[in-house]
Amino acid sequence: MANNLYKGYFMALGAVLIWSGFILVSRQGGLSPLTAYDVIAIRYITCATLLLPVWYFFFPFKLLKPKLIAVSLVGGLVYALFAFNGFKTTPASHAAVMMPGLMPLFITFLAVYLNREKQGAAKWLGIALISTGIGALLWHEWQSAQGVLEGHLLIVSAAFCWALYSVLIQRWKISPWEATVSLAVITCALYLPVYLIGLPANLSAATWEDIALQAFYQGFMATIVQMMLYVYAVRSIGAPAMGSMMAMVPVIAGIAAIPLFDEPFTATLMGALVLVSAGLWIANHYNVKAARASREAAVSQST
Repeated sequence: MANNLYKGYFMALGAVLIWSGFILVSRQGGLSPLTAYDVIAIRYITCATLLLPVWYFFFPFKLLKPKLIAVSLVGGLVYALFAFNGFKTTPASHAAVMMPGLMPLFITFLAVYLNREKQGAAKWLGIALISTGIGALLWHEWQSAQGVLEGHLLIVSAAFCWALYSVLIQRWKISPWEATVSLAVITCALYLPVYLIGLPANLSAATWEDIALQAFYQGFMATIVQMMLYVYAVRSIGAPAMGSMMAMVPVIAGIAAIPLFDEPFTATLMGALVLVSAGLWIANHYNVKAARASREAAVSQST
């Protein structure tokens, strides 16, 4: 039991590191000659190519279900268009605050509105801290007029799309395998013809290292490996504990972005990192304690 728990936390740490790396690699793609549309194509072509044979030969299911198409549009195509266009101008340190911070914020509101889920006081305190941190960052960028506010709003929109995708998957009881495969294959099938016909492309100007990095990380690590680690971790340590682990993402990615991309470390950014990380931890730590108490109560009743 203890070994399984330790393994679960190890898998959770792997998922956190990959998610942190996703922010850094996406920003690197935004700074490269690749257009956002190139990165999207590389991401989903790679992922679909890797997953299609596994789906067809080993774990087939009906892909063209209306609900799978809907979640693939929201969490695949629309999310990617917002996110990778946002990474063109948004500093990675800012995206590290906004994406992992806004996703649970939007998920909470959508879960309350769509699924009628009740949230505790600690959850709302965490949400308040996250909102304060991100609000301060957006206000600072609006006041400074550095020309990156549009990118920030695109990142906000991407976070909302992913939150809606997450809530719909839970509401419609879509399995992780169905979600992963449909996201890759359906998005690729819908996007690739439009990309080839007329979207801005600049693959010829990019180095093979730029293309290989995006293919490996976006198409394999951030989609397939992270999903496997995430699902295993949730099953071993529980979703609330996994949520608390995600509080590490803003700190890891935000601090790493400063030397990697020579981004300024302002007082506003530091405050936002602290508030968002604290908010994520508080919001999910309450769920960890509640889940642990529920398990202990169940054990005592059975004995």
